[in-house]
Amino acid sequence: MPKSYAVSVWGGVGFRHLVRLARSDRIMPSGLGFVEGMGERKNAVSCLDESELKAVRPDALSPAEIEAKAESIAVAKAGMKPAKVFVLAMLAGAFISFGALYFCVFLGDPSIPFAVQRVVGGLCFCLGLVLVLCCGAELFTGNSLMVAALASKKISVSAMLKNWAIVWVGNLVGALVTVFLVYMAHVADMNGGAVGATMVSVAVSKVTPDWITLFFKGILCNIFVCLAVWIGFGARTVVDKVVGILLPISAFVACGFEHCVANMFFLPMGLLAKTSGFAAIDASALDLGSIFYNISAATLGNIVGGAVFVGLAYWFVYRTKAN
Repeated sequence: MPKSYAVSVWGGVGFRHLVRLARSDRIMPSGLGFVEGMGERKNAVSCLDESELKAVRPDALSPAEIEAKAESIAVAKAGMKPAKVFVLAMLAGAFISFGALYFCVFLGDPSIPFAVQRVVGGLCFCLGLVLVLCCGAELFTGNSLMVAALASKKISVSAMLKNWAIVWVGNLVGALVTVFLVYMAHVADMNGGAVGATMVSVAVSKVTPDWITLFFKGILCNIFVCLAVWIGFGARTVVDKVVGILLPISAFVACGFEHCVANMFFLPMGLLAKTSGFAAIDASALDLGSIFYNISAATLGNIVGGAVFVGLAYWFVYRTKAN
């Protein structure tokens, strides 16, 4: 006899699944609910095999299941047509830029206390990754998790690097398009130009640390980002994804870590605001050279943080169970 389970169905999705099974004569005709014992309340029994039970359970995926899912997603990403990858990458660049813009607008009130700026500003920035995970897009920092599939020999090094290159450039293009739109919309003029001054100050604060500091900030940043993506992989609903994103993303923003895609918006936007006369501080350090300086360090740090400390770490722990 096939293995069966007595289950209670709590959600609408599970109920609809059981109705379909009932119509195919795979559920005992006595109804749904709890089984309290042989011969007692048999009208409460539902018989599901193991795969059916897995389909209706409300729980998030286990870490081993998330690792297996990360590998399958990486295989799909590696096999996607470059044009589609590029468009999805542009969308991701724009989405992250929207979160960065929201962050700048909120910080445009200089009277807000530092702690409130960090926490609430971080929550505002979460908009970007929420849009990426829920709407669908290709984000360079999240794609560092593709190393799990590489380690399992499901994709090649060339396929992974090709995806990373296309996505990085697409993220940059999407961010720059957003910078142009925001500039033309005169968002920097808000609150008497305080938003523009914030854009400049945020950008300057990102180009003044030394390269090694930026590199390690990049590592820490993508540990948080990839953990948020990892939670998103394990989520079963949109609400799960959104709630799971909030703490890791707001934490990295509050700590001032460096996200290369977000900086593709922050730095050009700050430079434009500077040339438009919004600088309220000494912004002489902000130029094209310093933008490359920051993004190079952040990009390499992001790769190490996401690929090594999240992707390969979870692959090492769960690869046997997952595969």
